[in-house]
Amino acid sequence: MRTVLIHWKKQNETEIFSNLKYFCLSYPQYNYNTLNNYLSKEKIPYENETIRVERKHVITKPRLPVREVISKRSIVPVLRRVPLKEAQDDIRDWQYWLSQPVAKRAEAVTFLVAQMMRRGQRMNKKVVNKVKMRQ
Repeated sequence: MRTVLIHWKKQNETEIFSNLKYFCLSYPQYNYNTLNNYLSKEKIPYENETIRVERKHVITKPRLPVREVISKRSIVPVLRRVPLKEAQDDIRDWQYWLSQPVAKRAEAVTFLVAQMMRRGQRMNKKVVNKVKMRQ
């Protein structure tokens, strides 16, 4: 994708247009055909004492190859490989949840219960025993 970069020399300002037609509609003193012929054939900017008009490409892809970007990652994936019989994930899970504060455990239980219920369904509280938790 190309854009049109306009540099006003006297005001030291820059404008960007998505195409040459919109620039010429905004500034009727500049002829579209003249600018288009100049910019497309010679591939050099049109320039006079007040203005410099040039086409620039918009960068739409990363400049670095994908492999270099991936190798500079700051997040490293964590992987634990053990035989299934030796994994003991239930013990690890139990130790993790015991290390968490009571409020976080209660939030997790509420989240799991909410996932199991349909929209508008309420929990049957006759089955649940209410126990006051200490913080």
